Amino acid sequence: MAARRARKLKATNEATDPSSRVARFGPDRPLSLDSGKVLSPFQIAYETYGALNEARSNAILICHALTGDQYVASRNPITGKPGWWESLVGPGKVIDTGRFFVICSNVIGGCLGSTGPASLNPETGRAYGLDLPIVTIGDMVRAQTMLVDELGIDRLFSVIGGSMGGMQVLEWAASYPERVFTALPIAAGARHSAQNIAFHEVGRQAVMADPEWCGGRYIDEGRRPEKGLAVARMAAHITYLSETALHRKFGRNLQDRETLTFGFDADFQIESYLRHQGMTFVDRFDANSYLYMTRAMDYFDLAADRGGRLADAFRNTETRFCLVSFTSDWLFPTEESRTVVRALNAAGASVSFVEIETDRGHDAFLLEEPEFFAAVGGFLDSAARARGLEDAP
Repeated sequence: MAARRARKLKATNEATDPSSRVARFGPDRPLSLDSGKVLSPFQIAYETYGALNEARSNAILICHALTGDQYVASRNPITGKPGWWESLVGPGKVIDTGRFFVICSNVIGGCLGSTGPASLNPETGRAYGLDLPIVTIGDMVRAQTMLVDELGIDRLFSVIGGSMGGMQVLEWAASYPERVFTALPIAAGARHSAQNIAFHEVGRQAVMADPEWCGGRYIDEGRRPEKGLAVARMAAHITYLSETALHRKFGRNLQDRETLTFGFDADFQIESYLRHQGMTFVDRFDANSYLYMTRAMDYFDLAADRGGRLADAFRNTETRFCLVSFTSDWLFPTEESRTVVRALNAAGASVSFVEIETDRGHDAFLLEEPEFFAAVGGFLDSAARARGLEDAP
C-alpha cells in the first residue's frame, strides 16, 4: 500500500512538475485549438536522446500512443519501468540514438507534464479538470511543431508512432509535409472506426459513472475514480490483444486454485490479469486525461478535415512513407493501412507498406517482432542514405 501511495503522489507531482525537460510557452505564444479556443500559457514535457548533428538533419520525433508518455527510452519516474520502446530505441538499436537525435513529448491533454486536465489552471489556481478545452490530434501536432521550433529544427528526418501515435504521424505528414522527410505510421488509420469509438465510450462512461469522479473535480475533492478508470483500462486492454494470444497465454486456466469457487472472485487467470492491468494503470494515469485522449482519437478523420477525399491530404507531398500493420490487429486492421496506402498512391507519394504476420494483436508494435524491426530499420537506412546523413550504412 505504501508503494501505491508513493506512486499516486509522484503521478500528481509529475502532472505539473515533470522529471523530464519542459518547454514553456507564455501568453505571447498561445496554442490555437481546433475547437476555436486558445490554450495559454501551456507547457510541453519531453525527453531527447542522442545528439543533433551540425546540419540539424538527423532529428526523429516519436509520437506516443493513448496511454504512453515521453519516456520512450528512459525509465518512467512513476512506475520505475524501462521506456516503453526501449526494444527499438537506443544506442545501436533500430532507431539508433548514436546516429539520430530522438525527441519524444507528452501530448497536450496528457498527464505527465504537458498541459492537461490535471495541470493547474492559471486563472483559478486549481486543476483544470473539464475546464480544459477539448484537444484533437491536430492540436497535439500543432503543439509539437512549436516544440520542434523551440529546439531549432526546421525539418524532421522522420516522424514515427503507433496507434494514436500513428494518427499524429499522419497529421504531421498532411499538415506539415515540408517539415517531414519520412513518416512511419504504425498500426494506425486515417480515422477512428465506429467500433473503436464505441469501445472508448464504454471506457468514458465507466470513468464518469464512478462516484469518485465528482463531475471531473476529483482532484479538488482529494478523491480518485480508480474503479471506473480500472474498468476502462480493462475493456481497452482486451482490444490490444488477439483471441489467439489470449488463448495461448491464459486459455481457461484457473488462478491459484484447482476448482471453481462458484462466486465472483477472479477464478480465471485472464480475470486476474485484467484486474492487475486496471489497478496498475490507475496509479500512473489521470482519469480526465483518459477522457481527453480517447475523445481526440475519436475525432480524428484526416479525409473529413480536408474535403472528404483522403488523397487530397497528401497531394504534392515529397515525404517518404512506410506504413506497417499486423495481421492479428483488429483494433486497426490491415485494411485501414491499405486505405491510406491507396490514397498515397493516388496522390503520387513515395510509399512502402508491410503487413507483419503475428498473433500478438495491436500491441505487437510495442513488442519485439524481428520482421517489424527489420522493416523499420531498412526503411530508415535507405532514407538516411537519401538524406546524406553521416554513418548511414
